[in-house]
Amino acid sequence: MLRLGRREFDAHEPVIMAIVNRTPDSFYDRGSTFQDEPALARVEQAVAEGAAIIDIGGVKAGPGEEVTAEEEARRTVGFVAEVRRRHPDVVISVDTWRHEVGEAVCEAGADLLNDAWGGVDPKLAEVAARHGAGLVCTHAGGVEPRTRPHRTTYDDVMADILRVTLGLAERAAALGVRRDGIMIDPGHDFGKNTRHSLEATRRLGEMAATGWPVLVSLSNKDFVGETLDKPVKERLLGTLATTAVSAWLGARVYRVHEVAETKQVLDMVASIAGHRPPAVARRGLA
Repeated sequence: MLRLGRREFDAHEPVIMAIVNRTPDSFYDRGSTFQDEPALARVEQAVAEGAAIIDIGGVKAGPGEEVTAEEEARRTVGFVAEVRRRHPDVVISVDTWRHEVGEAVCEAGADLLNDAWGGVDPKLAEVAARHGAGLVCTHAGGVEPRTRPHRTTYDDVMADILRVTLGLAERAAALGVRRDGIMIDPGHDFGKNTRHSLEATRRLGEMAATGWPVLVSLSNKDFVGETLDKPVKERLLGTLATTAVSAWLGARVYRVHEVAETKQVLDMVASIAGHRPPAVARRGLA
């Protein structure tokens, strides 16, 4: 069982996490949800299309203009409070690696801290434990936040992913983070080249076999773009193909830009796997 905020998700229930960037320079939406009203409209649309989690980020992942903890909090805390007011039952996640921001957003109503940088701030897990929030434990290859990998090598990339994410998950649990609120994430593109991310996808079943719920953040990423030689705005099909493979191999949570398309893919995979009946079943019955 995965329990986040007021929601409980069973073992075969795929969970969509919709991305809402409160940044002026995100790689995909280029600041389209930086202002409050477009961002709130994005939340409404994502919830209507089937997202159970809204993931709010105040700093883009890649290099760029410095964003202080104070500025990151300014972009996210009030917005978290407003989303909580409008959507009491939605799971609110905040994508941050800073414990100061984690503290502030949890006080404003966040249910989950999405630490995409692999525990670089060890106090973040303590914040999650203190507030009863969930935590995403990600493999980032040991790189500093907002830096790109350079000539990264692994003897066995999945072995390293398991070592790091399981270590972070067990540490979080030991600090008091609820075990049913902890997820592990292979960290596609983070501290990895394209071949590493492809191998991580291919071997995702090894992560699922640990028993920890697996979150994948695949949406329009560079490894998809490089694999198919496609620019950012032409990576949806590759993303959805990767999503289907990840679902078949046991991923539970999917951090995405395109909610409706992802839901169709996940519903189809769940039906093939026998976990979901067809929405309509008339063929051959008349």
